[in-house]
Amino acid sequence: MNEEIWECKKCEERYPKRLLDYENMPQTIYVKGRLPLENTKTVAIVGARICSHYGAYQAYWFAKELAKQGVQIISGLAKGIDANAHKGALDAGGATFAVLGCGVDVCYPKQNQKIYDELIEKGGLLSEFDNQTPPFAGNFPKRNRIISGLADLVLVVEAKKKSGSLITANYALEQGKTVFAIPGRVGDALSEGCNLLIADGAGIAYSVESILSELQISPEKKDNLPHKSKIWLASHEEMVYSCLGLQPKNIEEIFQEVPLKLGEIMEILLKLELEGLIMEPVKNYYTKTGG
Repeated sequence: MNEEIWECKKCEERYPKRLLDYENMPQTIYVKGRLPLENTKTVAIVGARICSHYGAYQAYWFAKELAKQGVQIISGLAKGIDANAHKGALDAGGATFAVLGCGVDVCYPKQNQKIYDELIEKGGLLSEFDNQTPPFAGNFPKRNRIISGLADLVLVVEAKKKSGSLITANYALEQGKTVFAIPGRVGDALSEGCNLLIADGAGIAYSVESILSELQISPEKKDNLPHKSKIWLASHEEMVYSCLGLQPKNIEEIFQEVPLKLGEIMEILLKLELEGLIMEPVKNYYTKTGG
C-alpha cells in the first residue's frame, strides 16, 4: 500500500485544473494516493450521514453503475451516503476520491478504515488541511467547495432541509456545475433537501442513464450479462430469488415471505450472491442484480 503523503501546490502543473477557475481554492493540497484524472468525467455523490436503507442503496447503485462507465466518483468519506458511494465505485473496479475535513493521515470516521485503505490503492485521499489536523466540525462545510469543484456534476442522494449536502450543491451552482437530485417521498425529512433542489430546477436523477445522458456518455453494452437470467434454479432457490426485486429487502421480510428456515434462506442467499444473481448493498438487505 502506498502510504506516502505528497503535496500539490497551486503553482505546479499537476494541480487540478478544474479548481483553477474558482476563487478561494487551497494553495496546497495534501494527497495520499493520486489525484483525479483531468480529462475523465467526474461525478460528486453526496448526502446524509444518517441515511435510510433506500438512500444507501441508491448511492451505492448510482456510483457502481457510473463507475462501470468510466466515471470518477468524488465524495467525502463520511458515513452514510458518502461511504456507500465510495463502496459502489470500488466494487465496480472504478476510481473514487475522498476530500477530507481533516488531515489525509487521519481516517474519519474510523468505521470507514477499509474504504480509506482501498482509496489509497484505487483512487486518492485529498485535503487542504495539514497532516494530523483533527476532524473539526467547521472543516467539513469548507471542504465541500473542493468536492463540487472537482466534479462535472453533483448528485445529491438524500438530504434534510438544512444539510451539508446542500452546501455542496450551492457551491456547485456558484461554480456553474450541474446539480441532480434523487427525488424522495413527500413528508420524509431525508427527502426535503432533494425535493427542494428539484423544485428550484435541479435535474431529476430518475435513472443512471439520466446522469450519463447529461455527461454525454453513451452506455456500453455488457454482452456477458443476459446469460444470468437463463440459469435454472432449484425450487427453493427460485422461491427466494422470486421474492426479491430491484429495491433492497431485509432478511426478516424474506423470512416472512418464504416458507423456509432462516438458516436455509441465508445459505441460498449466499449461493445466489456468489452466482451474481443478487447482491447485498447494505448489511442484511438483498436485491436482484438485474442480470
